[in-house]
Amino acid sequence: MLQITRSADLTMVGATGGAWVAPLGTPSPVGLGTPLAPWAGLGAISDDGLKFGIDEDHKEFSPWGVTSAFRTQITKSVRTFGLTLWETNNPVVKSLVFRIPVTDLAPDKDGIARFAESASPKPDRRAFYFLTVDGDTMEGFYVPAGEVTDRSDVTYKSEEMAGYDITITAYPDASNVTVYHAFTASIPPAANGAPKASDVITPKPTTGQTTPTQADFAPAA
Repeated sequence: MLQITRSADLTMVGATGGAWVAPLGTPSPVGLGTPLAPWAGLGAISDDGLKFGIDEDHKEFSPWGVTSAFRTQITKSVRTFGLTLWETNNPVVKSLVFRIPVTDLAPDKDGIARFAESASPKPDRRAFYFLTVDGDTMEGFYVPAGEVTDRSDVTYKSEEMAGYDITITAYPDASNVTVYHAFTASIPPAANGAPKASDVITPKPTTGQTTPTQADFAPAA
């Protein structure tokens, strides 16, 4: 008889979450939760949440006389994160969206901050950390090198919340990694017998802030 094991504990609804930015080269936060300085929060995010984009192209190769693909080659693999930042007067948000140092946005004695947009903006790569939370279930994304590559129009009207709708593209680091993932792992209930302890995959404990590698994730002893 067919048995299909289902577990609601292994599903996720992006109920809430956050986004943080830090200078390029900032190590990954330790664990899942609110990161410490120099990470700076990007504040309120629209109820559209966070969109993790995967953009890939493939080249198919078919041998002579065969109509199906013999093999494929990935020719493009890009990861992006899309979100709308609602705190448009947050200096950290202004700094990110307009590619200027946050220190340049200090207000004057009258409480007014000023900046000018360059006609020839320079690249502005930074580190990013995104966290999605559904109760005790969490998933984090650490981008060691990313940049705002798309900005949508901003509408100011009484019926809408003004926001910066941006797309952040992840670039590879020295290890050729674009995004480091971390999540709260659970073992699905077994249809025949309980899972063995050796089946459980848990992160090895780390101290201090370090960039995660594949060696940090291994079967428990």
